[in-house]
Amino acid sequence: MAIDDANPVPDSPDRSDNNILGRLSSGSVGEFRREYNLTRSSRRRRMHEIFKVIRHNKLFSREITPVMLRTTLEELGPTFVKMGQILSMRSEILPQRFCDELTELRSNVEPMSFELVIDTLEHEYGRPLGELFVSIDPHPLGSASLAQVHRATLLDGTDVAIKVQRPGVQETMAQDIDILRTLARRAQRIFKNEQFIDFNDVVEEMWVSFREEVDFLAEARNLREFHACNERCVYLDCPRPYMSLCTGHIVVMDFVDGIPLSDPERLRAAGYDLNEIGVKLVDNYATQVLDDGFFHADPHPGNIIISGGKIMYIDLGMVGRLSAYNRSCMSDIITAVGEGSSTKLKDALLRFAVSKDIAAIDHADFLAELDMIVAQFGSVSLQDLDLGSLLFSLISLARKNHVEMPPTITMMARGMVTLEGVLDEFMPDTNMIQIIRDHIERSTTLDRVLRDEVADFAMEGRQAAHSLLQASGELSEFTHMLTRGQFKMNMEMLSSSGIMNRLSDIVNRLTLGIIIAGLFIGSSVVYYAGIQPVIFGIPVLGFLGYVGAAVLSVYVIVGIIRRPRK
Repeated sequence: MAIDDANPVPDSPDRSDNNILGRLSSGSVGEFRREYNLTRSSRRRRMHEIFKVIRHNKLFSREITPVMLRTTLEELGPTFVKMGQILSMRSEILPQRFCDELTELRSNVEPMSFELVIDTLEHEYGRPLGELFVSIDPHPLGSASLAQVHRATLLDGTDVAIKVQRPGVQETMAQDIDILRTLARRAQRIFKNEQFIDFNDVVEEMWVSFREEVDFLAEARNLREFHACNERCVYLDCPRPYMSLCTGHIVVMDFVDGIPLSDPERLRAAGYDLNEIGVKLVDNYATQVLDDGFFHADPHPGNIIISGGKIMYIDLGMVGRLSAYNRSCMSDIITAVGEGSSTKLKDALLRFAVSKDIAAIDHADFLAELDMIVAQFGSVSLQDLDLGSLLFSLISLARKNHVEMPPTITMMARGMVTLEGVLDEFMPDTNMIQIIRDHIERSTTLDRVLRDEVADFAMEGRQAAHSLLQASGELSEFTHMLTRGQFKMNMEMLSSSGIMNRLSDIVNRLTLGIIIAGLFIGSSVVYYAGIQPVIFGIPVLGFLGYVGAAVLSVYVIVGIIRRPRK
C-alpha cells in the first residue's frame, strides 16, 4: 500500500482565530518562582528527593547499566524522562544499548488511574462529564511523562481522543528547571568562556519549550495551524482539535487509528513501502522548515502513525518557527556546506545570528575552524553525513566565536537529529540529506529566485539608505567638531593586548633599573660625604639606600627568572 498521493483533503477548520501562540518569554526568575509557588523549602525537598533516588539506585557507586539509567530517570519524574527521551535518539552521546533501553521512555510510562483521569476532567470542566461525552474508555491509548490519552465518544457519536495532563506535573517540572537554572549559573562561573555551550541559554530554551508543551491550549492551536499549513499535502495530516473542549490541561481531538511508525513489521504486512514513507516524511519536514517556517520540533516515532495511507502527526506540543529571512539563511547554510565554501558558510551564519560581537570575532580563526567543519562534513558522502552533528557543531562554533544563534535553530537541530534517528532505526536506506538537497533544488525555481532576489534587493536597499542617512549625519557632526577643534580619535590595535602587556613589563623593569641605579649612586655620594650618623661605618642614609637597591635588584632578577618563556 502506498502513502496516499491522491486522496482529497477535507476542508480545513475555521482559520479566523489567527492569534497563534508564539514562543513565550521566560520572564524574570522572581516571576517564574511566584507563578509556580517555588520556595527555598520546596527546592530543598525536591533536591532531597533527587538525591534520594540517586542514592537508592546507587547511580554513581557502581557500573551504570541501561536498565538502571532508565528506571532512575522514571523515578526522578517527567523532566528527567523528557531528557531521557531526547537522549534515546542521540547515539553519538550514549552507546546504542543505552539508546535502545531509553526508547521505553517514549510511551511506556506508568499510567494514571482511571479514577484520577475522571477527577481531573471533572475538575477542569466544572460539570458532569455526561454532559460532554457519551463514554470514555478506561484503558489508555498511551501514557507518557506529561499526559495520558483516552478514547472517548462525543454526544453526536464522534470518536475523539482526550489528552489529559498529569496533575502536578507543571509544578514538578518547574521546580526541576529552577534547580537546573541554579546549577547552570554555577557552571557558567566555573567554565566561564572556555566552554562552547552557554548553559544558561540551554536551560532557558528548555524552560520555553516546557511552557509551550504544558500549555495544552497552545497545542490545540498548533494542531489547527499545522493542518492548515499542510492542507494541500494529500499524504500528511494531523488530528483536528475541538477548541470548545480544549483547556490549558486538556486537548480533545479527532481519534486516529493507525499503525505506529515504530512498528515497521506491521507497516510492511499492511503493504506500506518504508522507503517511500521515509522519503515523504523528510521531504515534508523540509517543507515545514524551509518553506512554511512552522515545524514539528519533536518528530519521534511515538508522535507519528500511518493511517489510511497518510502520515499523521498526533502530538504538536513542541513546534518551532522560522521567519522568511531565517529560512533563507538556513538554505544558504545547507548549500554552503554542500559546496564546501567556508566563506559562504561564515556569511550565512553571521546573517542568521541574533547577536554578534563584531569586535571580538577573530575572523581568521573563525574561517579556519569553519574550514575544518567543511572538510569534516563536506568530504563524506551524503549517505554518511550526520546532519545533526553538523548543526550542533555549527552552533557550538558560533557560540565560541561570540556569535549567538536564534534558539529556533537548536529546536530545528534537535528535530533533525530526532528524525534522523527515526530513519536510522526504521528506514536505514533513506538518504535524509539528499532528500533535503533535492527539495531545495526543486524549490529554487526561476520565479522564486527572482522574487527572493527582489525581496533581498529591497531589504538591502532599505538598509543601505538608512546607513547612508546615518553616515551623512555622522559626517556632519564630524566636520562640526573638526572645525571647532573638538575632534578626538580613539584607536585600538586588534590582538594587541598581549603586546601591550609585555611592553608594560619592559617599561616597569626599566623604571626599576633606573631607581636602583639612582639609589646606588646616591648612597655612594652620601658615603663619601661622611654624613652622620653612621652604622657599620656607613652613613645611615646611605645604608638604607644600599639595602633598598639590593632588595629591588633581587625582585627584578627573580621576576625575570620566574617569567615563563615561549
